[in-house]
Amino acid sequence: MVKIGNIELPEFPLLLAPMEDVSDPPFRAVCKDNGADLMYTEFISSEGLIRDAIKSRHKLDIFDYEKPIGIQIFGGDEEAMALSAKIVETVQPDLVDINFGCPVKKVVSKGAGAGVLKDLPLMTRLTEAVVKSTSLPVTVKTRLGWDDEHRNIEEVAERLQDVGIKALAIHGRTRTQMYKGEADWSLIAKVKNNPRIQIPIFGNGDIDSAEKAMEYKNRYGVDGIMIGRAAIGYPWIFNEIRHYMQTGTHLPAPTLQQRINVISKHLHKSVQWKGPIVGINEMRRHYANYLKGMPGIKEYRNRLVILKTAEEVDEVLAEIANKYADFEFEKLAIELVNYHEKCPL
Repeated sequence: MVKIGNIELPEFPLLLAPMEDVSDPPFRAVCKDNGADLMYTEFISSEGLIRDAIKSRHKLDIFDYEKPIGIQIFGGDEEAMALSAKIVETVQPDLVDINFGCPVKKVVSKGAGAGVLKDLPLMTRLTEAVVKSTSLPVTVKTRLGWDDEHRNIEEVAERLQDVGIKALAIHGRTRTQMYKGEADWSLIAKVKNNPRIQIPIFGNGDIDSAEKAMEYKNRYGVDGIMIGRAAIGYPWIFNEIRHYMQTGTHLPAPTLQQRINVISKHLHKSVQWKGPIVGINEMRRHYANYLKGMPGIKEYRNRLVILKTAEEVDEVLAEIANKYADFEFEKLAIELVNYHEKCPL
């Protein structure tokens, strides 16, 4: 069992990473159905919460079936971070997470996200301000450091543990790497093996298969794994990893009907939460990922992305299910893509 404060998670938990414009309630619902043990919201601006910005407040929506769930905040001002944590506490999540990992310029330039890695005293003060302002467990997600000359994650981990965080998730790249190259988990392992570190350490970066998850678990000794991009269009990865770790065998690829069921649930929750126009529009980027490997997917994707109602989408999905009733998906490698230029954590 892994504990974050008073939150009890299963042995070697699998976490869904906070991803801007992806980790919303509709997406989290299908990931929860498919084995995610702990999930996080999209990151939320502390300044936006204080200004009562509609988009920021909307991201506070969480639901009982998602629990345990953390709400992630970011910012570069101690007072704003402390106040935003108090606002977050009112919707009763299980924990508050601080984003010190987003590498995107518009976030970093404001002295937030991974930008704080250049100023460890500020990072410490921001974290301590949040810890002192809430009774909820506080966790952090960050990177190895700012650049190759400042891979100071061991010092970061010690400082943040000392001011009271209850768990740390580490993406195995520096800020300057963005998403280039291969994630380096060796420093994550050094943090985990540091005798001073007593909190759970979760590894993140490049996990795209059950085999790699098992390999990294055994090689690096982390307490759990956080999965981000690999879950986009493939929420089944959580159950596949868990099954492989428990049995050493692979689950079969999701059937066409299983994929259509997930698309339909994701779609209808998207419409319910975002409204009919935005909900339909924002689902359009997901269809190709869910149906990857199916012959004729381009033709159907072209149809799906122009439809304007959930009912029309359901009709096309039923047509696909009927036409390809005997089709069996093969296991394909999951492609880790930078899905947009915002903040894919």
